[in-house]
Amino acid sequence: MQYLNTTHGTDILEALVDVIVENRNYLSEVDGAIGDGDHGINMAKGFRLCGESIQGQSLGLSKALGTLATTLMGSIGGSMGPLYGSLFLGMSNAIKECETLDARAFGDMLTGGLNALQGISDAQVGDKCLLDTLVPAVDDYRRAADNGEDFPAALDALRQGAERGCESTRELEARIGRAARLGERSRGHLDAGAVSCRLLLVTLADSTERHLEKAAA
Repeated sequence: MQYLNTTHGTDILEALVDVIVENRNYLSEVDGAIGDGDHGINMAKGFRLCGESIQGQSLGLSKALGTLATTLMGSIGGSMGPLYGSLFLGMSNAIKECETLDARAFGDMLTGGLNALQGISDAQVGDKCLLDTLVPAVDDYRRAADNGEDFPAALDALRQGAERGCESTRELEARIGRAARLGERSRGHLDAGAVSCRLLLVTLADSTERHLEKAAA
């Protein structure tokens, strides 16, 4: 059995920061097609500030995710700060007492984040938003873990669900946010929130897999 030692919080958080900062222009380009064009700018600002605030620190995963949540809530305008802040705060709270995470506990962390986000938003899958990425990714992960797949296989299911969910937004008509004003014209474009969520989930899976350890027999 493989598990994640939660002492790797700083490493995992730094990977999340890096992927958003590196994709700043791409995210704004995606957003510019049907939105304000500032998604990458705002996200990179929040994640960069978080990265700067933890330099030199060795954080557990719960503390790292909680720090990210607080920073995003305080630094990103519009809906993304509260949405992503709630997601990461929910993840943080779900693993507060955990020193290690097996595949099922990692799934509980993902579910905690999803539930927290849904608790503050009326958005649904199909609205052309980040939930179109998050929900299938978490569902696919939980299905794999519940069916006895090992940790790496469940993480691969998370990646595949995120990729599929994100791509599904291309042909959806936006029902919420600025893009909803475009109606049918919003079809044919990816949702920026769905894209940033895919980047974060795939990076979370990759970083987690790099830090997996094998339990003693």
